[in-house]
Amino acid sequence: MQKFILQSIPYIVVIDEFAGFAIFDDNRLSVLLNQLASKVHTIGIHLIISTQCPSSKIITGSIKANFPARLAFKVASSTDSRIILDISGAEQLAGPGDALFSYGGKTTRIQIAYAGTRDIEKIASFIGQQQSYLSTYCLPEYVETYDYDFPPSVDLSDKNPLFDEAARLIVIHKLGSTSLIQRKFSIGYSRAGKIMDQLEAAGIVGPILGSSVRKVYIQDEYQLEEFLNSLG
Repeated sequence: MQKFILQSIPYIVVIDEFAGFAIFDDNRLSVLLNQLASKVHTIGIHLIISTQCPSSKIITGSIKANFPARLAFKVASSTDSRIILDISGAEQLAGPGDALFSYGGKTTRIQIAYAGTRDIEKIASFIGQQQSYLSTYCLPEYVETYDYDFPPSVDLSDKNPLFDEAARLIVIHKLGSTSLIQRKFSIGYSRAGKIMDQLEAAGIVGPILGSSVRKVYIQDEYQLEEFLNSLG
């Protein structure tokens, strides 16, 4: 499979109004955001998220743990202030530009400079004049396909004794998970992984998809039984 490499990566990433994203799939988004936040500092990327809805469902404990630097403008209540900064006080701020900045356990009151429309236009113009690539770099579109090479080291003529039962387990649960096989049959992860490789070679499940479970290609038990009989 051809690998695509980004020509450049941004060094400042801003997620504006994070609550708007979180309401769709907050758990999955939080996991991805925490993974990103835990790694960006090692390569010099500054990750910034902002929201006008400082609730505990939006700003979770795990997110706060991965964002040690926090900034709060005037909020409606002391509860909102504690959610952002872990202390009250932001509800007593004066208004536009007045803010509390927290980092390393120390909270400082600061005044943010006002940037008007003319200032923003100048900044945008300055950025637009910077040297860029001669042409737009387009990311490739993902096209799902089930055509792939079977693992070369797998020999289906010598199937594991648990092959059929494992196949039924995967199809019934519609979950291509090696750990599922391991738990169900009380076997080691290495043996369960070899069974999963055989299931992949037979075309019952798809290839490894990073940390996600494999796709299950056979939809029901009847189709599976016909398939298993054809394998002999």
